[in-house]
Amino acid sequence: MSSPRPTVVSAARRRTALDALRRGAVPESGLDLLATGLDRFESALDAELDAVASGASVFKAVRGEYGSGKTFFTRWLGERAKQRNFAVSEIQISETETPLHRLETVYRRLTERLATASFPPSALRPVVDAWFYALEEDALAAGADETELDAEVEKLLAARLTEVSRHAPSFATALRGYRSALADGDEATASAVLAWLGGQPHVAAAARRSAGVRGDLDHFGALGFLQGLLTVLRDSGHRGLFVVLDEVETLQRVRSDARDKALNALRQLIDEVHSGRFPGLYLVITGTPAFFDGQQGVQRLAPLAQRLATDFTTDPRFDNPRAVQLRLPGFTQESLTGLGMTIRDLYASGATAPDRIRAMADDAYVADLARAVAGSLGGKVGVAPRLFLKKLVADVLDRIDQFEDFDPRRHYRLTVMSTELTDVERNLAAAVSADAIDLEL
Repeated sequence: MSSPRPTVVSAARRRTALDALRRGAVPESGLDLLATGLDRFESALDAELDAVASGASVFKAVRGEYGSGKTFFTRWLGERAKQRNFAVSEIQISETETPLHRLETVYRRLTERLATASFPPSALRPVVDAWFYALEEDALAAGADETELDAEVEKLLAARLTEVSRHAPSFATALRGYRSALADGDEATASAVLAWLGGQPHVAAAARRSAGVRGDLDHFGALGFLQGLLTVLRDSGHRGLFVVLDEVETLQRVRSDARDKALNALRQLIDEVHSGRFPGLYLVITGTPAFFDGQQGVQRLAPLAQRLATDFTTDPRFDNPRAVQLRLPGFTQESLTGLGMTIRDLYASGATAPDRIRAMADDAYVADLARAVAGSLGGKVGVAPRLFLKKLVADVLDRIDQFEDFDPRRHYRLTVMSTELTDVERNLAAAVSADAIDLEL
C-alpha cells in the first residue's frame, strides 16, 4: 500500500526526485511522492514528532538490510519533521570522517548539515541571526528603547541560556562574541567565531581571544553545545531538531578499542535523550540487523543492548512502531514492481507524451525489468531498488520520452557493469557474472 499523494506535483519537486534516481541516489526531498508501504508507521511517528515539538525528546533505532530503504525512510521522516518546522541534520558515521566516539566531530557534522525548510546546509548562521532578531523583538516588546536594547538583549541571552551555561558556559560567550563582532562590522571575526560555535577546529586564535573563548570543542562540551543549539532553535521559531546518525553499522569494522568507545558514546546519548536533557530533539540511528544483534555490534555492550532490546520474533505485520527499534522489511518482487510503477506514473505526469510513457513502460514491462535487475544481483531483490530505479529512469523512461520510435522491449537490453555497482551490489553480482550481465527483456 502507498500513502496518499498530492494530485498536483510541481515540476521542481518532480525534477528533484527524478534527477536523484537517475544518478542512483536517494532524493533529498519529495520523498512523499515515492513512499510505498510506510503508512503503517505514520500515526505513531507523527505522534512522536508532535510530542518532541511540545518539548519531549525521542530516540529511535531503524534496522534493515542493505537496500531495505533506511536512508529513504529517515529522509521521509525528516521531511515530515520539516513540515512541522523542525530543523534537520543527516550525519554519515564513518571511522575516518565522523567517528561516533568523538562527539565533538559528530556535533560539527551536525551543524555543517543543519537545514531548515527555508535554508539549506549549513543553516547555522541564519538560525543564530534569527535568534538574535527574536531576542531584540522580545526586548522591544517588553518596553526597551533603542538605547537600552543591547543591555536588554544581553539579559535575555543570559536568561535563555542559564541551563546551557551550567554545562557549557563558552556557548553563550561565543554568541556574545559573534554579536559584538557584527556590531563592530568585523565580518571575518564574526564568521570565525560562528565557525567555532559550530565545532570547527583550528579557528584563528585572534578571533577566539576576541570572543573570549579558548581551545577547541571537546567530547563533553559537545553535549552542552547541542543543548545550546536546541535552545537557539526553539527561541528562533523552530519546534525541534531531527537528527539522523546513518550507517552506524560501520562501527563493526573499526578497531576494538574505538568500537567500544563508540558503543559507549551511543549508550550515553540514549541516556541523555531519555533523561530529558535535550528537549526538542528527535534522534535516529540506522543500522543492519547484524549490528543490532551481532557480537561485534550492540550486543558487545550489555547496557546498550538492554536499551535497544525489541521483540522481533512475531509476524512483521504486528511490529510495534512505538518501540525503540523499528524493522524495515525490505523489498519483495511485488513491492519493487509497485515502486517502479509509482516512479513511472510520476515521470509520465510531467512528460511530453505521458500516454506513450505508460504504454511503452506498462506494468508488465516494469515487472520484467524489476525481475531482471534482481536477477543481475544474484536474485537478491532486497538490494535491487537503487539500481532498478536508476535503470528505469535513465535507461528506459528518458529514452521513451525523447525518442518517439524507442521501444524498450526491442531496443534495450539490460547491461549491469561492475563499475556502477556499490561494494555490496558487486559482491552479489559476482555470484552470477564477472563484469557485465546481459538479460533479454
